[in-house]
Amino acid sequence: MNRIMSIAASGVLAAYLAAAPVLAETPADVLVVAQNIDDIVTIDPASAYEFSSGEYVANTYDTLVRYDATDTTVLAPALATEWTVDPAAKTVTFTLRDGVTFHSGNSLRGEDVLGSWTRVVTLDKAPSFMLTQLGWTPENIAEMVTVDGNTVTARYEGDFAPSFVLNVLAARPASVVDMQTVMANEVDGDLGHAWMNRNSAGTGPFKLRSYRPAELLALDANPDYYQGAPAMRSVLIQHIPEAATQRLQLVAGDIDMAKNLTPDQVTGLADEAGVTVQTYPQAAVHWVSFNQKVDALTDPAVWKAARYLVDYEGMAGSYLAGQMKVHQAFWPDGFPGALTDTPYTYDPAKAKQILTEAGVELPINVTLDVISATPFVDMAQSLQASFAEGGINLEVIPGTGAQVITKYRARTHEAMLLYWGPDFMDPHSNAKAFAFNADNSDDKYASTTTWRNAWMPPAEMNAKTMAALAERDADKRLDMYMELQRETQAEAPFVIMFQAIKQVAMNERVRGFVNGATSDFVFYRLVEKE
Repeated sequence: MNRIMSIAASGVLAAYLAAAPVLAETPADVLVVAQNIDDIVTIDPASAYEFSSGEYVANTYDTLVRYDATDTTVLAPALATEWTVDPAAKTVTFTLRDGVTFHSGNSLRGEDVLGSWTRVVTLDKAPSFMLTQLGWTPENIAEMVTVDGNTVTARYEGDFAPSFVLNVLAARPASVVDMQTVMANEVDGDLGHAWMNRNSAGTGPFKLRSYRPAELLALDANPDYYQGAPAMRSVLIQHIPEAATQRLQLVAGDIDMAKNLTPDQVTGLADEAGVTVQTYPQAAVHWVSFNQKVDALTDPAVWKAARYLVDYEGMAGSYLAGQMKVHQAFWPDGFPGALTDTPYTYDPAKAKQILTEAGVELPINVTLDVISATPFVDMAQSLQASFAEGGINLEVIPGTGAQVITKYRARTHEAMLLYWGPDFMDPHSNAKAFAFNADNSDDKYASTTTWRNAWMPPAEMNAKTMAALAERDADKRLDMYMELQRETQAEAPFVIMFQAIKQVAMNERVRGFVNGATSDFVFYRLVEKE
């Protein structure tokens, strides 16, 4: 039987691989990736807010400045070749790169930058807060962002360090889209949103050929990319949630890369010829949260006890080995300002004591939503067993990534096992998510875990978060974020447990794949096959 048929579930994928001979390797100019991509809710950069959609946006769109594939630690020129900052006037002026074209062939214009940012603010989807925090609104953005030929001047409100503003404008929602094409496909005032969930309109190294939710993302190289055409003619990312299936197909040669293997499967690849495993530290933290709309979960004693009902070392030392390490603060280790203290250990007796002394009636029965993929289901089952030792009974409710995240955003969950990655590389990104809530009202949606869990932090914590954002002394600012992490460790309805480590298994012929600390730093444009 032709082995490639095991991954030819879609017509698009079959068409790409039809020319490959029986029992042959994948084509030399096509990268075939197996990955769980069912977390994708939308692929429009104005609304994309999931890990997998972030990877897609990073490879199909560009921002004015960005952390590039050649060095993900340096903020580098992208669609802008240079920029000047005027802190007194609170402006950043960008000079656009000449000769850049969109996937349609249209030339990049300053009007596309203004239009793209206006579109994000007007659509007001999940990630729009990244731009609106600069003081931009649908009513004032034409005054805040001005265009003069090949220069774009962005003015911001608020007491922000210029580095913070540049980090915001390097983030996903600041991606520049082809406004002429997008608006030509507008329907009923949606600013082209429906069309953008089926098509790409960027300047990136790849363009979308086909997207089938929970099935396939097929990308074709952009031969006119301003940094040079990718070596891969196509990148095919197929939704394969089962880790065992990913491993089998990698060993068989049906795919080039497997992104969701378990530690045992990774270990088992050591003796497989032609396969290598690369390890990439990640910025994502994994945690359990408790919705404060649920009466049984509002007593702080429940949160405090829960911190002692996680078998941190047991999980990290077994089925999470090589994929996660114990980390109990909201800002990931490896970045300035990270708190690396781990004060909590598995201690059911202490948890019961906390609950008893607080007069909490046991048992507590609570549902726990979890993504039905590796390793989340295993983690949920471990939590179910360890929490029961403290009198908290978890009913695990698995669902697709999109189902779980949509439920979380609607605040209809009870407890939630999820992960969180920074939206941009500044500690305020996670501090605002875990330690700040401006308005807890149901109609004041915010893309933060505080709002999604209906938790209003103490006024003092809110004030400290904003003070840290405004602090100009770099060392003092980092100290302030350390203190915020200590406070959320002790006082928030969250149990932060782990920091992710990404292990990617791939054919040894693959070279040049870049997997940075966040999904926005996953790049395929430098990939080659030897």
